[in-house]
Amino acid sequence: MVGLKPSDVPPPLGVKVLSAGTAACIADLVTFPLDTAKVRLQIQGEKAATGAAKGIQYRGVFGTISTMVRTEGPRSLYNGLVAGLQRQMAFASIRIGLYDSVKSFYTRGKDNPNVGIRILAGCTTGALAVSVAQPTDVVKVRFQAQMKLQGVSRRYSGTMQAYRQIFQHEGLRGLWKGVLQSCYYLSTYAAVLNDNLPCHFVSAFGAGFITTVIASPVDVVKTRYMNSPPGQYRSSLNCAWTMMTKEGPTAFYKGFVPSFLRLGSWNVVMFVSFEQLKRAMMMSRNRNPFKLT
Repeated sequence: MVGLKPSDVPPPLGVKVLSAGTAACIADLVTFPLDTAKVRLQIQGEKAATGAAKGIQYRGVFGTISTMVRTEGPRSLYNGLVAGLQRQMAFASIRIGLYDSVKSFYTRGKDNPNVGIRILAGCTTGALAVSVAQPTDVVKVRFQAQMKLQGVSRRYSGTMQAYRQIFQHEGLRGLWKGVLQSCYYLSTYAAVLNDNLPCHFVSAFGAGFITTVIASPVDVVKTRYMNSPPGQYRSSLNCAWTMMTKEGPTAFYKGFVPSFLRLGSWNVVMFVSFEQLKRAMMMSRNRNPFKLT
């Protein structure tokens, strides 16, 4: 483009998609222990503990992390990391990498879209991303919930074995378990959080707090439903009703603090990494004859 500096040229779609997936993986590596602590707190009290798990009680985010390190070792904080990274490459590449293109499609190329268009674009890419990446989320959550203790049986021994076993015993419905709840959670996120870096950097934790307050009940139900074996719950509504009748309304906010901390810090790390990766890829692309389009 004549008269434009290289930094003014918008990155092509391939650069956005690849840098979004990579940046999300970096953010996951940094915040994964918080996500694992959130899952453990969300499922606590769901059913009676057995064997070596009987004496384990999680209290608070840091208490949960320290208990896991003491009883299962530090590697337990990264249970499900492989599936988590697979999820981010599949999910964030679509949800964030395609966002500008979808937003431009809705505005027909016009600048400064209104909030409604931004929310619509976020919900569109979010729904598409969830529909593709849901199996990776199911496997991730099940590994995070799985304890590595003597006398406690383990459901899965490896990531690919988990995919195969879920498909064999639960079918495609098992791999896409909780997909509607994931879509609702993402629509809440899209409605609360804006789409530019200054917003993410300055108000990531504020927006993360609002999102967690609104979406935590759905997130807890989603986690329990995705982690549940066949027959435990008839549906996600049955899961929610069981929680309400057996544990009370406070159960819907289990894992609130690690969820809030993880969401805010994840957004900061992800979007800072995203901008830096896009810049680095554009510089490399300008020097490389085999350009990523």
